[in-house]
Amino acid sequence: MIIGTGVDIIKIERFAKKQNPRFLERVFSIRERKYIAKKGIQTMAGLFAAKEAVAKALGTGFFGFFPRDIEIMHTSMGKPIVKLHGKARQKRCVCISVSISHTATDAIAFAVAQKVCKFKTNM
Repeated sequence: MIIGTGVDIIKIERFAKKQNPRFLERVFSIRERKYIAKKGIQTMAGLFAAKEAVAKALGTGFFGFFPRDIEIMHTSMGKPIVKLHGKARQKRCVCISVSISHTATDAIAFAVAQKVCKFKTNM
């Protein structure tokens, strides 16, 4: 069952000034920072937009937890996956799907939060 959706769009140029270590450590996990170092500023903006979209899908925004508590990783095929940490993980029992895209100037992300069912169905 879908419990929330979120979308965020960001101007990539906003992140040109935000490449200082303090900002990066506050917002991104070590794995995300390594990924950003390989991929560049468009990826940084995309990951940030994904974190915003996930926070909106949870229905809380960043109230009670930090952007770093939402980690966006990628499969070997490049599909983004969401891993919740800390207080973000405690918010709800959910599975979150996210999609990220960007142009030369903008990054956008869309997230869908679903309630995790703990029972089996006979289908």
